Amino acid sequence: MTATTTPSADRSAPRALRRAGNHSRDGRGRSFAVSTILHYGFRPFFFLAALYAGLAIPLWLWMYHSGYALPGPFSGLDWHVHEMLFGYLAAVIAGFVLTAIPNWTGRLPLSGAPLAGLVVLWMLGRLASAFVDAPVPAMVADLAFPAALAGAVWREVVAGRNWRNAPIAVMLTLFGIANAAHHGEELGAVPDGAGIRMALAVIAMLVALIGGRIVPSFTRNWLAKRGAARLPASFAALDKAALAATAVAVVLWAALPDSPVTGFALVAAGGSLAIRLSRWQGPRTWRQPILAILHLGYGWLAAALALLGLSIVIPAIVPGSSALHALTAGAVGTMTLAVMTRASLGHTGRATEADAWTVAIYGAVTLGAILRVAAPVVGGDYYSLVLICGGGVWSGAFLLFAARFGPMLFRPRLASPD
Repeated sequence: MTATTTPSADRSAPRALRRAGNHSRDGRGRSFAVSTILHYGFRPFFFLAALYAGLAIPLWLWMYHSGYALPGPFSGLDWHVHEMLFGYLAAVIAGFVLTAIPNWTGRLPLSGAPLAGLVVLWMLGRLASAFVDAPVPAMVADLAFPAALAGAVWREVVAGRNWRNAPIAVMLTLFGIANAAHHGEELGAVPDGAGIRMALAVIAMLVALIGGRIVPSFTRNWLAKRGAARLPASFAALDKAALAATAVAVVLWAALPDSPVTGFALVAAGGSLAIRLSRWQGPRTWRQPILAILHLGYGWLAAALALLGLSIVIPAIVPGSSALHALTAGAVGTMTLAVMTRASLGHTGRATEADAWTVAIYGAVTLGAILRVAAPVVGGDYYSLVLICGGGVWSGAFLLFAARFGPMLFRPRLASPD
């Protein structure tokens, strides 16, 4: 699949969308003006995701060291895990998918009042998870957003007959079910950890699948423009095998997290993704940071799966917390910022080039992830120090994004309407 299936396309939106300008249509096909921030899904959701990630981590670190917990249905640790997945990450996914759908289907983007409604539902979920102490009402309020988002995505896939991207809608639905399962854990209806593993399995598969589309595609386009003789390898049997190995491994991990079979399957999946990545000419992109960061993010995914496997097979050597944060802080954090920066630049009419601020964002998320992975290994008296430094630097990357890219997201596109 080409780059036009992603929200980062510089001028790849269908012609009908480019003509639409700052207008959308209501249910009867009538055109109406919409606020810039509500013109495309990436605008409100990328900004909110960055702001939330930048503030929620320092709050969690304070909670961790003070013993304080918010009055909502979760313990301090469970709130941290829940909000990083179903708060920050869910917002990034919403921004990405809602912006990619018009390229998939050729239909107008979800904008205006319907998009505002999704934003309100996302905010409602965050408030409920933090402050509603009754588990069932909190769950109902929190699940309204993933249900509405999945419904909107399925509607567009079906209406546009874009069955090729139906697996994305399926995984989005599973991610919402994982959210429900995590609430179910608080009610004693679901085994502890099952919802989170399911969510992370879905995310790992999404990164493997979507990253496997955009990383070689963008790399090929960039190298081809420069007349390079060697280009990323085309999708082949090896790629199919790597995706299949990843699917098997993450399903096993969600269902049987302590089995040695799962451990070996995860190591094999990580190795297969690393081989896949090695065929995409990554070392030749180091002069283009906005492209190189995509390779780094995919590399984090390969390393994370291998570390997760090793943490099962040799837990005394590889701490499970380090492996888990290689996936979350490393792969997820890096890939989300890589996509957010590129999409924000491309869809606001700017050149997809990383300035000094953007390079600083990439450096901060990378350093923060390394420190967070290292904290359990360092252990002892230095654990808290490394944990605080890692969390502070990592969250700082997202606050930098909000400060640098926020003004772009609130202003109209420079060259032509989105």
